[in-house]
Amino acid sequence: MKFLCASGDLPEATSRGFHLEGQPLFAVRRAHQAYVYANRCPHRGVALEWQPDQFLDQSASLIQCATHGALFLIENGECVAGPCAGESLTAIPCREDSQGIWVQL
Repeated sequence: MKFLCASGDLPEATSRGFHLEGQPLFAVRRAHQAYVYANRCPHRGVALEWQPDQFLDQSASLIQCATHGALFLIENGECVAGPCAGESLTAIPCREDSQGIWVQL
């Protein structure tokens, strides 16, 4: 497992981008749970954010691709609206402990 960040670096209802071992990732916290995904839209393979660390829609309830507006569920990465409906983001296995958030690349 590789260390991603301290738990406090990912507050509730926020997202944050990372590069770990050359791999672009992003993390989202919802309902006190951290979720980590590869930063790559399944539609065109582009990065999702429109500005650094901006991966969520205005309501902070869905992940949004800035390029085509596709919307993804935070809990499992499934696309629920947009050009890649039915596809999913690539989930990165993660766990959280007293030190912070860890990922399995």
